[in-house]
Amino acid sequence: MTQPCIICVAITGSVPRKEHNPAVPITVAEQIESTQAAFEAGASIAHCHVRQEDQSPTSDPELFARLMEGLRKHCPGMIIQLSTGGRSGAGRERGGMLALRPDMASLSVGSNNFPTRVYENPPDLVDWLAAEMIRHEIKPEIEAFDLSHIHQAVLMASDGRLRTPPYIQFVMGVKNAMPVDKDVFDYYVKTMRRLAPNSLWCAAGIGAGQILVNEWAIAAGGHTRTGLEDNLRMDRATLAPSNAALVARTVDLCEKYERPVATPSEARAMLGLRPHT
Repeated sequence: MTQPCIICVAITGSVPRKEHNPAVPITVAEQIESTQAAFEAGASIAHCHVRQEDQSPTSDPELFARLMEGLRKHCPGMIIQLSTGGRSGAGRERGGMLALRPDMASLSVGSNNFPTRVYENPPDLVDWLAAEMIRHEIKPEIEAFDLSHIHQAVLMASDGRLRTPPYIQFVMGVKNAMPVDKDVFDYYVKTMRRLAPNSLWCAAGIGAGQILVNEWAIAAGGHTRTGLEDNLRMDRATLAPSNAALVARTVDLCEKYERPVATPSEARAMLGLRPHT
């Protein structure tokens, strides 16, 4: 198996640091520093949220612009992926930063349960976000919290609402959503091979399932996501000290399965993104 493995690092998420891991970067400066270390450790994609001073998540385009400027300076060529997740705003506010034209943005194409709420992604909002990504030449990363989300992404690609081929990420381990389950994971991979054989896929495990899903994805020939955003729900005794440490652990798994780690330029070519300039 020789295809390079693309490693995405989810640097902060939207859960308050004071409730979980003090290593989570919150301010723009902290995020830039943490991402640079993860970039140097082997990550080629940075999945980004931004926070206000009180640590609450926001979709503020000004904060995203400052973060993008710093990442482009300190992590040359790294793929910047902005989150349009529901914790950061409501309705079209969630896509207010897409005019900044990041390389990628996350896109959830269906709703599901989260630990204490419903993660709402109504069809009209999904279609609007997808259209904005086409308009600004942004490649979506489809966050599949459920099998139906894979089917919906394939449908949207077939009817022109998403550019082909779609890039689909399995998200496993969110409480009240899809658990970390190897049989389910294997069926997701089988579904991708059947419905979207020309598409790349990746996988993210939340909490204690993070390293399991990392290993499953690398062993199966896919790509994977790590980072403190996904590590937050582990018990405090097993919390990671940094994003870079989690990336280094993922690099070790790539070596175990004889998968080269994709450089940013390789990842851009594999994902069909515009070259770094």
